[in-house]
Amino acid sequence: MKMHSAMTLRRFCCYSVASSAINPTTRKKQLVFMGSPQVSASVLEALLDASSSPGSMFQVAAVVTQPPSGRDRGRKVMPSPVAQRALDRGFPSDLIFTPERAGEETFLSNLKALQPELCITAAYGNILPSKFLKIPSFGTVNIHPSILPLYRGAAPVQRALQDGVKETGVSLVFTILALDAGPVIACERLQVDDCIKAPELLALLFDRDGSASVRAQAQDDSKATLAPKIMPEESWLSFDQEAWVLHNKVRAFAGWPGTRAKVCILDGNDHQNNILELKVITTKVCTDNNTQVNDKDIVTFAGGALVFQCGGDTALEVLEVQFPGKKVASANAFWNGLRGRKLKKL
Repeated sequence: MKMHSAMTLRRFCCYSVASSAINPTTRKKQLVFMGSPQVSASVLEALLDASSSPGSMFQVAAVVTQPPSGRDRGRKVMPSPVAQRALDRGFPSDLIFTPERAGEETFLSNLKALQPELCITAAYGNILPSKFLKIPSFGTVNIHPSILPLYRGAAPVQRALQDGVKETGVSLVFTILALDAGPVIACERLQVDDCIKAPELLALLFDRDGSASVRAQAQDDSKATLAPKIMPEESWLSFDQEAWVLHNKVRAFAGWPGTRAKVCILDGNDHQNNILELKVITTKVCTDNNTQVNDKDIVTFAGGALVFQCGGDTALEVLEVQFPGKKVASANAFWNGLRGRKLKKL
């Protein structure tokens, strides 16, 4: 997750200096950051940079993240990307908390001892109970990558891509018990591919009294849409759908879980010979679908792409594929490997 870090620092630093000028002896506000994946690590980076700038009015008192887990092929137990970033920055390890659940009494006791004014969450991945939300005096604020109340839920970026929208954004929202339904402090419209790149909005949290509650606006629940968590079984492509639907799905699921299709190689008598499971890596919608085939299930090759006939007389061009456990291959390399045999979608 790359960010507009220069703008972030300017806003943080300028505001912090202005606030300090009013009351130079004011104790730095204690901020707790909560996040887990790589996209959250960049937000933590911006906060740590801003907190160390001259005149900063806050400091990161603690980092809360998911417990270490097995990752990569060897399933080696490793800290979350956020925990690793904090350690790389020299953040004290005893102030990096990794509770299984945010409602654990030991964790809550340690959090209370820090007397945090504000908690900021960014893809933390854990439900925050009411007894947690009562601890920070200025509340808990979530960085949510959509223009709320649109795309409430666990997968707002992916669902926006899947829907084919051109623009979404990022919102700063107070966390309440209802999912992504709290008052919105600020939001910024962005291209959908950039909607997780706006942590500069965090500067709006630090007004002169340390609270953003005055500017927060209630959401219109009647306009809410949902962005439910993506499930592994959704990764299969159904070619009875139109090509643009499938293309948007490939884009949305590119990171995880990916998109898959089953095909079979036909022998000389057009009998099924070998059924393959392909991971579809990159695609585009065919703009000139003039391929003439008697069997719409037959996959053709044109212009360096595997051409799959789809619903509504549309076609999807698959540019890259991957076999389980293998490297990504171009459609051209895959087609050459068929050695003239036919390919059929299932």
